[in-house]
Amino acid sequence: MNVSLRQLRAFLAVARLQHFRRAAESLHLTQPAISRHIADLEAELGVRLFDRNTREVIPTDAGRYLQSAVERVLEELDGVLTHVHSESERKQGKVRVAAVPTLSAGLMPQCIAACTSRYPALTVQLHDRVQSLVLDSVRGGEVDFGLAIEPADSEAFDSETILHDPFVLICRREHPLARLAAVPWKKLQGEPLVLLDYASGSRRLIDQQLAAHRVEARVMQQTGHTHTAFRMVEAGLGISVSPSLSLPASEQLTVRPLTPTAKRAVTLIRRRHRSLSPVAELVWAQIRETAARLTPIHRASSKPG
Repeated sequence: MNVSLRQLRAFLAVARLQHFRRAAESLHLTQPAISRHIADLEAELGVRLFDRNTREVIPTDAGRYLQSAVERVLEELDGVLTHVHSESERKQGKVRVAAVPTLSAGLMPQCIAACTSRYPALTVQLHDRVQSLVLDSVRGGEVDFGLAIEPADSEAFDSETILHDPFVLICRREHPLARLAAVPWKKLQGEPLVLLDYASGSRRLIDQQLAAHRVEARVMQQTGHTHTAFRMVEAGLGISVSPSLSLPASEQLTVRPLTPTAKRAVTLIRRRHRSLSPVAELVWAQIRETAARLTPIHRASSKPG
């Protein structure tokens, strides 16, 4: 059965006012449009809803029954729609965001603090996870959206790249490479490396750069977190390549840009063809805004996916 909401509202107006012209005026429609809605509704239901004469329009028994039922249904529907509209204007609730560790530490604290300041009734719950689990969390609907490194299976997500984060060299201050203002990738040939493991979204990008510059990597240690990698570099176990958002706070270590510059794309992702809730949209926008305030070397032109 194909009955439209417009037909029901037109029927209810005529039933209440018992007049086609006044019903049309109350709905800001023409009288022929009202007549057409009623005729189509009667044809669809296979029953006459009004007895008409030159002076009045009176609901039939079927019309009176339908009027009573439709009044209840439309009143409930209007209440539901009003509630949904008010929800869209609320700035409270909980938003779950999954982020890879380097972004959980390098970007999300500022975002959460800004959200707390702007929207005191809004809670951002951070899920600090490796890249593969961030993707799984978003894909499975466990979180509202994620913050990842240019996921390889981007066809599964709607995405927005919010900044480009360059890779840099981390070494001890007395290391020979620390004397250079910038370090060519090819200078890493033969050096003992301490790198993030393959659970990281950055590792495959680092490997691609090493291969592109024909560097035979001597990977001595692989870690799940940059903090662990930096402690190993401090201990003299090698040098490291890291995203610049993860720079170490250490007096023993120094940072040098790698040339030519290679960057990872920091990307907001959500389930494909799924809309975010109004409060999740607020947090998404805040992360984008926070990223835009970073130093120019990190910035990327934002482009919705």
